[in-house]
Amino acid sequence: MNGLLCYCRAGFEPDLAAELGDRAADAGIAGYARATRGEGYVLFLADDDALSARLPWRDLVFARQSVALFAELRDLDPRDRITPMLEAIVAATGTPAAAPPFGALWVEHPDSDAGKPLSGLARSFGNALRPALRKRGLLAARDEPLLPRLHVCFVAGDHALLARADPAATAPWPLGVPRLKLHADAPSRSALKLEEALACLLDDAQRRELLRPGMTAADLGAAPGGWTWILARHGLRVSAIDNGPLRPHVLDTGLVEHLRADGFRWQPQRPLDWMVCDMVEQPSRVARRMGEWFRDGWCRHAVFNLKLPMKKRWQETRLCLDLFRDTAGRPLEIRAKQLYHDREEITVFATA
Repeated sequence: MNGLLCYCRAGFEPDLAAELGDRAADAGIAGYARATRGEGYVLFLADDDALSARLPWRDLVFARQSVALFAELRDLDPRDRITPMLEAIVAATGTPAAAPPFGALWVEHPDSDAGKPLSGLARSFGNALRPALRKRGLLAARDEPLLPRLHVCFVAGDHALLARADPAATAPWPLGVPRLKLHADAPSRSALKLEEALACLLDDAQRRELLRPGMTAADLGAAPGGWTWILARHGLRVSAIDNGPLRPHVLDTGLVEHLRADGFRWQPQRPLDWMVCDMVEQPSRVARRMGEWFRDGWCRHAVFNLKLPMKKRWQETRLCLDLFRDTAGRPLEIRAKQLYHDREEITVFATA
């Protein structure tokens, strides 16, 4: 079996399926998506051994995680799920050689109403499967981050999906969800959205290079100050643009200037390093305005949210990203994701 196992927000399976279909067609890949609304995952099946490389996780907007599917096991006997699983893994990887084929094991379940009750099974089964894999020479004695990772996803007690992942090219968190905790001083829960965006959309080198103390930023529509607070914690000097009030402690750092102005009309007097924006507005209007910031050279890097309609969300996403790119009128590196802390929206990172 060749395919992708992709996790997503429950309810967005049709949008991820549409995205996978379009991206596969653009890449000349013949395949089809299998999805049911509310399940929290999508399968994309295709006769292509390099599917993960041709449809990489970083490029998928609605996928929290994307791993290479190699087996689907149905009607598993609850008295012995391990034996058929070992047989499927050996069939996919061949007889173990000097080195085991996998460096780590993750046993997961979809983040959905049906999947969450399987968390206990996933935890206990992982504890049983791990020594069985090591005994057969299929799993390293300790986690080896340079070796492929084995994923076992239970979608029911008798139904499991097996997949492999390149740790360097997939999300480094189970289910693709970074475990973030809201800081007691955060002005709002929206702070988690920017924190997750910086973790998911920037790589390690970009976080080191692009988030240095003393850099300058603007937060459009800043109130009550969640995103401004995150930037200030990185040492950036922030112009917080909003007619509404900020939480008083956001200003205590001395790095924040609150300017009472309309985020869609305000423009900086000199170029800034960063612009961030989480305003509730029509996505096409936000995309156009963000493009104008890059076109006019007002910032070099940006993170912004696009609030999506209830239907045809992938189509709207494509239109808005194309509008943003066309308005900017210059080469940009663009990454977009529907993050765990997003709801009816996607988050976009762009850098000139």
